[in-house]
Amino acid sequence: MATMDTIKLYGGWPANFLDVGGAASQKVVETAFNILMGHPNINTILINIFGGIVDCEMIAKGVLAAAKEVNLTIPLVVRLAGNNSDKGLVLIKNFAKANPDVAIEVAEDMSSAAEAASKTAAKQAKK
Repeated sequence: MATMDTIKLYGGWPANFLDVGGAASQKVVETAFNILMGHPNINTILINIFGGIVDCEMIAKGVLAAAKEVNLTIPLVVRLAGNNSDKGLVLIKNFAKANPDVAIEVAEDMSSAAEAASKTAAKQAKK
């Protein structure tokens, strides 16, 4: 819920929220992306993971698999912190470099992630 509050602090308006929980799998992340991509009013996705139990590398693999599967066309802001976040962030950054047509921004903390997502969503809404 803090993520949603922080998005609002930066002028954004969250459309949805998903807590993947400690038992999340790559397939859960892929399914979440499929649901989001089916919603016509979603114009930015923010992934904000603090992985105490959940493996951030697995989340990153799920995000990238989903981005490929659904042919991600909307901007994505990713913040990973915690269990294997360093490995997950390397995967995300490498994917972004190899796929410049997919708008992926990596944020260092929750505030910068929420700010980036809010600004990106506002720009997307003006298109």
